[in-house]
Amino acid sequence: MDTPTRSTADLTDQLLAEAAQFIDPLPTAFDGAIRAVPRHLFLPPLIWLRDGNGGHRPCDRATAPDEWLSAAYSDAPLVTQFTDGLPTSSASMPSVVLRMLALAGLDRKSDRGRVLELGAGTGFNAALLCQLCGDQAVTTVELDPTLAAEAERNLKAVGHTPKVVRGDARTGWSAGAPYERVIATFSVDRVPSAWLEQTEPGGLIVTPWHSAWCSGYGTLVLTATPDGGGEGRFHSFASFMPMRGSAPSTADDSGGLPEQVTSSALSPWAVAGGDLNAEFHIGLTVPGACYAWDASGEHAPTRLDVADDTGPSWATVDYDGHHADRFTVTQSGPRRLWDEITAAHARWENLGRPSVDQYGLTADTAGAQQVWAEGTDGTRRAASYT
Repeated sequence: MDTPTRSTADLTDQLLAEAAQFIDPLPTAFDGAIRAVPRHLFLPPLIWLRDGNGGHRPCDRATAPDEWLSAAYSDAPLVTQFTDGLPTSSASMPSVVLRMLALAGLDRKSDRGRVLELGAGTGFNAALLCQLCGDQAVTTVELDPTLAAEAERNLKAVGHTPKVVRGDARTGWSAGAPYERVIATFSVDRVPSAWLEQTEPGGLIVTPWHSAWCSGYGTLVLTATPDGGGEGRFHSFASFMPMRGSAPSTADDSGGLPEQVTSSALSPWAVAGGDLNAEFHIGLTVPGACYAWDASGEHAPTRLDVADDTGPSWATVDYDGHHADRFTVTQSGPRRLWDEITAAHARWENLGRPSVDQYGLTADTAGAQQVWAEGTDGTRRAASYT
């Protein structure tokens, strides 16, 4: 293998400079943690980089050591495992990792309470937690036994020995509860009850968020309440792989259910054209709805396909290339998905078009989780009509 031409110290300086663009000022504790945890020691010899066309390309340390090492210290996500042609594990952007640690209050933490990490992955985030909180305070749970073993080896290689548990992160780890901080390294669309049960009152749960409609864009910080529930707010950053087992399933065929053809004044671009705030709202309030743009041109100049990821309902929204104020809608199944989306978008408009940071979530002990939006006057209103 060729010898890389740049030192890891220089690359770490570059990485910290990039991260400081998102966290200014960068806490001294974070600077020290990053310098003490060399990122390249937590990566496999073969990683995959974004190819600029929506896919990934391999990068092998043996044949491209300079590129591999530069990638290791870039502020970019790196895929570290593919399964059946799909990425199933990655090393997250360091700046995103640090921002989540800041949301958890670990930039100012001094009492070293217990911390539960959900999803060990490469072990890099767990190593940072060890630096910030001490090895004995950290437990990390990983479902994939291969990843768990690799994370444990990587951690030992840099001198850290947190408790590494092979198990389902959905159920947390009750043996070490209660925790002062619970931090997920994957996204969820609902806070598992076990996480709330295992967080001490006043403790924080920090987790990326996704929906079938909107794959990322939000991180939830939830404070556990004395009654066993929780309340918190969303923050507008982060996109992580979903929790294993929570990925949308393929919708079934409608099975010959009748179709309804109508027209709509709501443009498909208004809800699926890149307005992240609108898309976040649709994802929160129209559960199970997912979409894809049909670029085949077989049906209309532009078509938006909408489906229920848990059942047979679907809808299509066609733009004929001429009339920008009306769109042909075809719907089928027990749910009228486009009607739900239209109502949700109207609600978003009525709420004052809130941004991701204006949304919050309240969870009670019975398992109910209600999403709300906060207006500029501080008034909270339900995000969806009930």
